[in-house]
Amino acid sequence: MTSMAPPVAIAVFDIDGVLRDVGNSYRRALADTVEEFTGGGYRPTSEDIDCLKGEGKWNNDWEGSQEMVLRYFEGQGQRRDAIAFDYDQIVDFFQRRYRGPNLADPNQWTGYITQEPLLVDAEYFAQLSRDRIAWGFFSGATRGSASFVLERRLGLIDPVVIAMEDAPGKPDPTGLLAAVDVLTQRQQLSDDLPVIYAGDTVADMQTVVQARQIGSAKRSWIGVGVLPPHVVTGSDTYRQGYGEALKKAGANQVISQISTLTATYIEGLHSR
Repeated sequence: MTSMAPPVAIAVFDIDGVLRDVGNSYRRALADTVEEFTGGGYRPTSEDIDCLKGEGKWNNDWEGSQEMVLRYFEGQGQRRDAIAFDYDQIVDFFQRRYRGPNLADPNQWTGYITQEPLLVDAEYFAQLSRDRIAWGFFSGATRGSASFVLERRLGLIDPVVIAMEDAPGKPDPTGLLAAVDVLTQRQQLSDDLPVIYAGDTVADMQTVVQARQIGSAKRSWIGVGVLPPHVVTGSDTYRQGYGEALKKAGANQVISQISTLTATYIEGLHSR
């Protein structure tokens, strides 16, 4: 392929669990938050968090933290409407674990975000461009967090990003459709190119299913489930169960690492 010709497909990527390993950052901050707001009564395991996210509606980790706290106290016999705590306090505690005490200045972040292993490099995206794949991002991460990994760490220049502040949370497909629209306008793409969305959660795959229902009928909307690192290193049963959950939610294929999603792989997906 040559980059002189127009793109033949659009790839949109989730970020967390796909481009960066958040097992010891976002997920750790979630567990810390639940432990803090249950007074040390409950610290969710990785499997507990996967079960929650497997419900398809807890893509936002602040809301997921709150839900786990509420469920803990319900299990202690309390009514949900009688459980007293401040959601803003949950968000603040979570963010101070994740970013560090200085929330606003990325130059001073010292929290878990600084320890996230990258699962891809800038050359991967350069190769996609050379191979005529247009690419962008739709993530439930905040814009600050998304920019930190995409621009500061990966060195991508002015990437198309739809972040938490820009669209409703998944599985609402608004953000995915917006990313595709921005890419189409910015690069003057054909309105019938197939769209691949790569993500690691049930909500990501449900997003693709909903995009098929309300997005352009001219396009193919293809979901690629990506096993996050903590699943890849888990037991065979755990990996199989996680992959099956992604397929049940709408994934056309499931892969173990995002670097598998090359132009050749994408061409194979579209030709099926």
